[in-house]
Amino acid sequence: MGVHRSVDVSGVRLAYQVCGPRDAPPLVLLHAMGETSGDWDEVAPALAADHRIHALDLRGHGRSDWPGVYSLTLMRDDVLGFLDALGLDRVHLVGHSMGGAVAYLVAQADDRRVGRLVLEDVPAPRPRKPSAAVRPDGELPFDWDLVPAVRRQIDTPEPEWLERLAAITAPTLALAGGGSSHIPQAGIAELVRRVPRGRMVTIETGHLIHRTQPERFVAEVREFLDEPAHLPAGTKGERP
Repeated sequence: MGVHRSVDVSGVRLAYQVCGPRDAPPLVLLHAMGETSGDWDEVAPALAADHRIHALDLRGHGRSDWPGVYSLTLMRDDVLGFLDALGLDRVHLVGHSMGGAVAYLVAQADDRRVGRLVLEDVPAPRPRKPSAAVRPDGELPFDWDLVPAVRRQIDTPEPEWLERLAAITAPTLALAGGGSSHIPQAGIAELVRRVPRGRMVTIETGHLIHRTQPERFVAEVREFLDEPAHLPAGTKGERP
């Protein structure tokens, strides 16, 4: 996809890929649990036509350090430290699944840093019934220890995460995978209702929207990011 680089953030080496014009608006991509920056390979080149792409390997994934200590809040702090280290004062954020949760936590922590927010199949942080995770056979591109640690937080999220969705000022696009996704679509709709400038678009393709419908994904994201700032980019509502 791009050039591989790394940066130290509070003693943790974070790897990332970068592509696109140097002077273009920065766009940071955050992958799902168990994925890496390479998960964006099919959509990043198109997004890089008019954005400077930074696709991050979150801690415990890919080429980044696997420190053995994991949480969504640590990943949030990693992303904020990453922005500081690269001198990125304000960025657009795209997050898929777990990466989307990290993205909205970043927006909650410092809304000045986020211009626009895209959340791919990400529900509001509501408690859910825990289920056992089964480790796949063979070598993994991520540290399996992060799975139970992060799933505990997803199963029993901090109450303030739900409450503080209302504090997100960035125009927010929630892409929903529809009925074939394992993510409760009502949870995505709730997230949109709670974010003041939220919008929901359903793409009936399941949880992996950017993989199964890459052209539609890119089209929706680019249209959202390219809207002039004076337009109501976060107008509430849903369109199919």
